[in-house]
Amino acid sequence: KDLLTIRADRDRYYYGVDLLFDRHPDIVRRLLLDGPVLLPTLFDGLIWRSRLTERGRRRVVYFVRHLLVGSEGEFAKTIDWIAQSGEPKIACHPVVSYIIDIVWNGVAARAFLYRKAWLLTTTMVFMLSQTILNSGLHDEVSDCLWVRAGILACRCFIYMVSWPSLAMAHIQRGRMDVKTNNFINIFGVRLPAHLVEFNSMISLSLCVILFVMLTLCPIVHCLGQPSSDGTHLLFTERCEEGDYYLPTYAFFSMCGMLCYWALLADLSVFSNRVSAFVLMLGHVLSEIGLFLLGLVFLIFSCACATVALKVDEHNFVTIPRAAQTFMQTFLDMTSAEEYDAESRYPILFAPICFFVFVTKIYMVSLLVAQLSGAYKATFSDMLGWARLKRAEVC
Repeated sequence: KDLLTIRADRDRYYYGVDLLFDRHPDIVRRLLLDGPVLLPTLFDGLIWRSRLTERGRRRVVYFVRHLLVGSEGEFAKTIDWIAQSGEPKIACHPVVSYIIDIVWNGVAARAFLYRKAWLLTTTMVFMLSQTILNSGLHDEVSDCLWVRAGILACRCFIYMVSWPSLAMAHIQRGRMDVKTNNFINIFGVRLPAHLVEFNSMISLSLCVILFVMLTLCPIVHCLGQPSSDGTHLLFTERCEEGDYYLPTYAFFSMCGMLCYWALLADLSVFSNRVSAFVLMLGHVLSEIGLFLLGLVFLIFSCACATVALKVDEHNFVTIPRAAQTFMQTFLDMTSAEEYDAESRYPILFAPICFFVFVTKIYMVSLLVAQLSGAYKATFSDMLGWARLKRAEVC
């Protein structure tokens, strides 16, 4: 604190910031490891505020050169150290926010967008082949050769360009983890550490999904075969073998689309407010998981109990059918006629009323309270987490 206090002796000023960083260029990393409580004192000393006001404002000077540029002119690792620390309160300090914004607005945002341009391109091509051009494929559009050729071209791009690039990226990161012996144990199984990251898990899932889609693609299976109506259409999906694989292929196509959009969630880093909201969604997932676990337990317990009543009601003959009925009741998908049929058996209607009361009143109210408590607990750090996310990109 004494070193970072500006003093004056007649015409000469004394300020020890240069001496401090020349002597200890890694002072930020040292304090992060050994004394994080002292970091606010260090950063406060890098700010000079004028004691005079002008139109209600004071001039402020940030001495952050040593936080951005190393002793030999290279890019300093201050932002990397702060991002690795995972301390949201430190990321909210004005000095840290200032240097992160400088790097982000200067070079990092443009470089990040260039890296994501490939993902945006492949997502658009995938949408074009699976949802846009394919939306009317089985109606009058199926007779258009240009539409079928466009779908084939887009799928060739996905399977021959996008999928190999995803696979190579995971192979390279896996080799790096093997070289550095960077593994984690999950249920006794050693896995490369990069698979713990959300984006890596989604990207690996997408890689597997695209490989499965390649093996199930109806266009590939219909090559050289007549279509369902007996005609020979080029690049068609409608043939006997294609119709067999089409439902499974459509399911994996849906999963692949969800994976692409999940990877695009990284673009939220362009706005700290949106990024904080996305991170908040991840923080409260545990509360929602507990609620769903309790809901599933209650559904199956009530289903087993009602089936044991041996009531002559088709919705409660078997446990799976009863569980489906209780799920529909919770989601308000039960019709009035079904409620009337169930009310004819008071011994059956009583557990249904109990289920509705516990799930829709008690458990939903408890979920709201849990989400509110989790939000309040992390609200103060929400912007800090968003800035740490941006720091990782920088």
